[in-house]
Amino acid sequence: MRELVEQLAKGQRLDTKSLSALLKQCTLDDSLLQFLRDYAVRTARQQFGLGIYIRGLIELSSYCRNDCLYCGLRRSNRSAERYRLTADEVLECCREGYKLGFRTFVMQGGEDGTHSDAWLEELICRIRSLYPDVAITLSLGERSEESYRRLKRAGANRYLLRHEAADEELYASLHPDSRGIKHRLSCIEALQRAEYQVGMGMMIGVKGQTIDHIAEDLLLVQKYDCQMVGIGPFLPHRATPLGEEPAGDLRLTLAAVAIARLLLPKALIPATTALATLTPRGRLEGILSGANVVMPNLSPSDVRAKYAIYENKASWGKEAAEGLAALESELETIGYHIDFSRGDYA
Repeated sequence: MRELVEQLAKGQRLDTKSLSALLKQCTLDDSLLQFLRDYAVRTARQQFGLGIYIRGLIELSSYCRNDCLYCGLRRSNRSAERYRLTADEVLECCREGYKLGFRTFVMQGGEDGTHSDAWLEELICRIRSLYPDVAITLSLGERSEESYRRLKRAGANRYLLRHEAADEELYASLHPDSRGIKHRLSCIEALQRAEYQVGMGMMIGVKGQTIDHIAEDLLLVQKYDCQMVGIGPFLPHRATPLGEEPAGDLRLTLAAVAIARLLLPKALIPATTALATLTPRGRLEGILSGANVVMPNLSPSDVRAKYAIYENKASWGKEAAEGLAALESELETIGYHIDFSRGDYA
């Protein structure tokens, strides 16, 4: 199995069978998993040094028109606390974030029908006017190609749209009222045509997912040669149909992050909030598997708990924008530091 890791590190392509075998063995063999993670860390350090980029996460709205089985924001969840930030509230988040040193803002939200192109355009233009040197990242789900282009012209730079599952049947089982993985991929292709830096990704350990599925997901991310890759463990929310399912496996998640680093050496890969929620050392373990980005929460404190895709989300302390000193101290324990630059894809 170690030869497969070395092949990945040399840029050689593996098929689904080989990648599945490597993932499976990593869940059984501590030394192999560490071997893989060490290669991933060396690769990340060659590209980015010891700096970890920070992104300020602003969660625009907890309203969503979709009914995905795993998500606490699903429209059928009548117990969800809903909110929408006003444009002025978003700008206040940006003001505070810029003062703290953030040079990338990530605006994320459910697929809220009130977020028209015109409203988002005006908001993006205002941010761009006030902070011309920042990167603006959007994560607002499936929209039309014209919408993506309008938001790009307004000043957005990056777009995160996790593909969730390359397998058509698995995707459909998790997103019962969606237009399917083919439509999701068509949106990703539209984003690429609009010249965004594009992010893909998936959860690890969601119901129905096999190791073969994860291998297919990783190869799909490689095929699309995306600039960002978000991989985190599945975490349940009790008010969803998958609320009683177990959380995703840490070891398998770290293996997937490490493989993503070797498949796409220059990609911007976050140590996700889900990892930090799964285990207190999750963020550090992600970085020690090749991740090079963290996304502290810039949302107003009174809404953070309401943006509950899963329960007990880590959004305070070192996961909060106001906790950068604690984050810096934590990173220093493994030899890293915060990089306050925009952190664009090279």
